[in-house]
Order: sequence, then C-alpha cells, then structure tokens
Amino acid sequence: MKKQPFRLTPFQVQWLLVVGFCTVGYAIYLRYMAIELSTFALSCDGGLPTLMCKTRLLATALFKNSVFGIAALVIAVLHVIRPSIVTLTAGLICAGFGIVLYNVGLSGVAIGLLVLGFARPAPATA
Repeated sequence: MKKQPFRLTPFQVQWLLVVGFCTVGYAIYLRYMAIELSTFALSCDGGLPTLMCKTRLLATALFKNSVFGIAALVIAVLHVIRPSIVTLTAGLICAGFGIVLYNVGLSGVAIGLLVLGFARPAPATA
C-alpha cells in the first residue's frame, strides 16, 4: 500500500488564506491597539471592566508563558507525523498569533515544520 502525498485542494488553500489573514490581522489589532497602546493599557490596569481588557490580560498571560509558540510547535510536529487540513489550520492559527505576539522563535520553527509536512515522496509513475 503506497502512501498518498498530502496535497491541498483549491478550496482548502482559500480557507487557509482566509484563516491566516484573519488570525494575523486580529493579532496585530490586539498587539497595537490593546497591548502596546499606553492609554488603553493604563485604563485596563486601572480597572476598566471591558471584554477587550480581559482579552488583553489573557493574551498577555499566554505570550509571557510562550503558550502560542509551544502549542504551534506541538501541532506542527503532529502535522509532520500525520498531515491533515485540521492540524495545518490549527498550527497556522497558533503560529500566526505566536509570531505577532512575541513568541517568534518557537512559532518560526513551527512554520518550518508545517511546510515540512508537505515533503512527502512523490507517487511512483508506471
């Protein structure tokens, strides 16, 4: 029984583009409008009870503990072992958040492993 190479359909490529752009876009919005904007950070630290302040607190706690990078790396290793669109999407989401939110080292390695998931032997020709 020969192993089929992991290939994406055009619909899956479009899905990954949409998910990737939305993930990185929201991460950039979160970084520059909630985490690094000093007026918003001071109001959140002063006790402003909004959903965006809670999101800022959660994102800060996650990137301080390298959760985005570690999760992206674990999912990328799973994708190399058994590639699927689900693990590729989850790895892309975690790596996108990790690269924008200060977990660049681990997320960069995860992106490399996600690309390596496509390195399967070509099907034999008769």
